[in-house]
Amino acid sequence: MAAPTKSHGRISISASRKPRALLQDTPDIAGAWKAKVLTLYPEMFPGVLGHSLTGTALKDGLWALEALDIRRYGRGKHRNVDDTPAGGGAGMVLRADVVAEALDAAQTPYSSTDWPVIYLSPRGKPFNQAIAQRLSRAKGITLLCGRFEGVDQRVLDAREVEEISMGDFILTGGEIAAQALIDACVRLIPRVLGNQESFENESFSDGLLEHPHYTRPTIWEGRTIPDILLSGHHANIAAWRSAQSESLTKERRPDLWRAHIADSVEDQQLSDAHNNRRKDEQKDD
Repeated sequence: MAAPTKSHGRISISASRKPRALLQDTPDIAGAWKAKVLTLYPEMFPGVLGHSLTGTALKDGLWALEALDIRRYGRGKHRNVDDTPAGGGAGMVLRADVVAEALDAAQTPYSSTDWPVIYLSPRGKPFNQAIAQRLSRAKGITLLCGRFEGVDQRVLDAREVEEISMGDFILTGGEIAAQALIDACVRLIPRVLGNQESFENESFSDGLLEHPHYTRPTIWEGRTIPDILLSGHHANIAAWRSAQSESLTKERRPDLWRAHIADSVEDQQLSDAHNNRRKDEQKDD
């Protein structure tokens, strides 16, 4: 079990099995949500995460990033990290012993609930807004970026690594996927966006796609902003936006629409059951 973390001001200090310089290039800010990324290409980070709102939040200490080089734990003179797949086949596979050492070096004193360990994999559970919300509420996350044909299954099983997919497509490595996942989580951290409504009213927040947006000029290339948005009638505007969200979801994401309808029916059934119980209790009284 890792030694408990001690906090001195904003910088968190804890014991480690490797020299601190080998483990991280950025300070561990006490209390901040943190992403630890295990990769063969640590120079890819922070990448896009160092710009715009996520970059500002990183500089302000609202979250922290640590890129760990898997090759430091490679074997032999050339720091080999992969080998041919057992049973034959094309490509190479990241070795279990190498990845295990990297994961152990990134170990935290938290449980998997408070600090999930995730492998970015096309066969994983599809990433969505609900997962982003769950991960953003954790103390932090550790992300394993795969390369080649993947990672030895034994280390994924032994370290209870959660697999998450960013979509039904293949990338050359997990680094781009890791940055997308981190961005989706960081923007949910309090004070990063500044306006709570920015993500409360966006796509997937209620299981539906977001309604269309408009701004000045009122007329552009002969196209006008819908009159209702200029009416100033907030209830009618809210109803219009809700209807647009439903229409777009039906048209573009029938899978989301079916899930939304099923959830609505279930919510109604639970509400009806609750009301019926209350009526029965009142009768008994």
